[in-house]
Amino acid sequence: MADFKKLKVWQKAHALALGTHEMAGKIRGASNMSLKSQMIRAAMSIDSNIVEGRGKNSDKEFARYLRIALNSASELESHFIMASDLGIIARKDFATKVDQTIEVRKMLHGLIDRIGGDS
Repeated sequence: MADFKKLKVWQKAHALALGTHEMAGKIRGASNMSLKSQMIRAAMSIDSNIVEGRGKNSDKEFARYLRIALNSASELESHFIMASDLGIIARKDFATKVDQTIEVRKMLHGLIDRIGGDS
């Protein structure tokens, strides 16, 4: 299989993970540490599952990992909503990160469709 770094969806997911990590690093307060950790883990899971799936031997296996990444993207969006509702991230940061997450999710859907992973 081709180099995962050439996949546009991985590039976007990687940027999302880096941005999420940076944003989460600004979150303070012991009561927010669990959400902060979950945000970072979900974002990294998107990136990591694309990479792991790309190394598999079949499109069916690759699609399975892409679906896991898709679920992590949905989880991440939920964490952003929670953080915004709790007032621990700025509205501007929330809007930017949710937009990036939705873009990655759409790209994952497109790639799954393209490789025939829904069959």
